[in-house]
Amino acid sequence: MVCVMCLIPLFLVPIVNILPLLFDYIMGRIYGLLGWEYRKPERAPPACPYKPAAQNSSKVTEKPEPGPPDSLPESAAAPRAVELKQD
Repeated sequence: MVCVMCLIPLFLVPIVNILPLLFDYIMGRIYGLLGWEYRKPERAPPACPYKPAAQNSSKVTEKPEPGPPDSLPESAAAPRAVELKQD
């Protein structure tokens, strides 16, 4: 026996995929009744959720030389006194 809740995604995915087409159809009918022309918006092509790893084809092996560490500005290095608000 299969759990009914487990079957919901099987039916939900096709319904969600058809929603934009259904919306365009309904809007076309409504605009047609009003005498207007409904133009479907351009939709972005579906993107692959798995991006391929970036291939590093450059042959640069030169590394920058380490320099002296950057010093902190005086405002960040010195602690500030915090005044407490008293009611």
